[in-house]
Amino acid sequence: MRRYDDPVEVRKGWVTGVEGPEQFLWRGRLWKVRAVLAHWVETGPWWQSSGVRAVLGSDEAGSDDEGEQPPGPRPLADLLTEREMWRVEAGQGADTAADGGGVFDLSFDWGDGRWQLVGCAD
Repeated sequence: MRRYDDPVEVRKGWVTGVEGPEQFLWRGRLWKVRAVLAHWVETGPWWQSSGVRAVLGSDEAGSDDEGEQPPGPRPLADLLTEREMWRVEAGQGADTAADGGGVFDLSFDWGDGRWQLVGCAD
């Protein structure tokens, strides 16, 4: 699967009995979702937070600038960062084989309300 970090516009609806991405616009092309293959939620990298580094005594916990104090730990912010992931089969026509359809990984970031295409296997 090729990795991307491209913004997409998504229209939600019902696909194969699941409410999720129904269509998405990627690089000026409209893709119609034929099936939702998987759906999961990923949390942010809480293990890299300043609070965890401070507890572990990591060298990375401090600031590199002299006289500047590092910001205080944000224990809940690191745990609340989530993105919703959708693996979908999509194409541009009625026949997947004829239109070069593929499998796409779409993510929705709850923090900023944006959709991204993060992976594609075609």
